[in-house]
Amino acid sequence: MNIIALYPGTFDPITNGHTDLVRRAAQLFDEVVVAVAANPQKKSLFNHDERIELARAVLADVKGVRVVGFNNLLVDFVRSQGGRVILRGLRAVSDFEFEFQLAGMNRRLAPEIETVFMTPSEQETFISASLIKEIAALGGDVAGFVDARVAAALTAKMR
Repeated sequence: MNIIALYPGTFDPITNGHTDLVRRAAQLFDEVVVAVAANPQKKSLFNHDERIELARAVLADVKGVRVVGFNNLLVDFVRSQGGRVILRGLRAVSDFEFEFQLAGMNRRLAPEIETVFMTPSEQETFISASLIKEIAALGGDVAGFVDARVAAALTAKMR
């Protein structure tokens, strides 16, 4: 059975925590689709195309992974990609309540699609895209939290 997992998010920007999860998920599933949400309700630093391109660059070396953008209902997008699993990351207990609600709603909308939660590696647990953007905006060094290409793109955006 070919099991395709979709890892949705805005990835604004993609962090080492995200890439850690994708790399580990690629060992568990036949294919991992990193689904970059357009999410017009969120004020993104990088536009949709930039977020897709950064994710593609960072994950280019990971076998069985592809990056695509989407702007529709997640369960509909999962179906369109032949997916059976929605992959979600949990960094802390504070993430759980919201993620639990999402998983329940997605199950009601699409009972054939399962949600799987993964936690990041210990050294990546505290990383969030919001914190990375704040550090970069204040001139801090984000090199330990994102790929070098993402760090360069952040520096360019903050100028």
